[in-house]
Amino acid sequence: MDKVILEIRAGAGGDEAAIFAGDLVRMYRRFGETQGWNFLALDTSQTSLDGYKTFIAKISGENVYESLKQESGVHRVQRIPKTEKSGRIHTSTASVAIMPVVEPQEVQINPSDLEISFFRSSGPGGQNVNKVETAVRIVHNPTGVVSSVQAGRSQQQNRESAMEILRSKLYEAQLEQQGAEQGALRRSQIGSGDRSEKIRTYNFPQDRITDHRIGKKWSRVEEVLNGKLGPIVKAFQVKPNSV
Repeated sequence: MDKVILEIRAGAGGDEAAIFAGDLVRMYRRFGETQGWNFLALDTSQTSLDGYKTFIAKISGENVYESLKQESGVHRVQRIPKTEKSGRIHTSTASVAIMPVVEPQEVQINPSDLEISFFRSSGPGGQNVNKVETAVRIVHNPTGVVSSVQAGRSQQQNRESAMEILRSKLYEAQLEQQGAEQGALRRSQIGSGDRSEKIRTYNFPQDRITDHRIGKKWSRVEEVLNGKLGPIVKAFQVKPNSV
């Protein structure tokens, strides 16, 4: 069974970027349901407008990595936001990273290099939800890579998930250092989240999705964001050298 870490972060565009990040979460979750995958949210930073500043999940199932690896990068949306009163079209972005889950023996981590802290899980707006400090944050001091998880019910469960995320991020960094063709450092995948660093644009006024890497276009934006991602996934499987 394949396992990947999905990380989505709101980029340029304020509240609308967070709402778009929430749309991408829904797209991957619903597409995963059609594939029979297991979708487990690990850490989220939710906004008051049904959006996310950050969303991290683990997806498990057949061919998960092969199906989603091309999703890494900056996604751009052009539409009239819910928060827009004058009817102007806004451009916003959200970044996506897809990282394979790796076994502990594949990444050497010195326990003395880790800084582990515990805190209370929080909900929308940052208010504390749990009275017990079950959420876990791990910092890998040599690289500065940070991993945090608050979705599990126990401190131990969250710690194991946080280590899983940390290993995935360090593994990607190792592949980048070795010059491997597969995988890339997450920062290289998603850039700064700026509008210009885009891999795909979702244009609502023209009802068109454009993938800028393979120059292919699709219609029915709403349907795709509701989980009908199959045609895009298949386009990349037909052109494996385009990613």
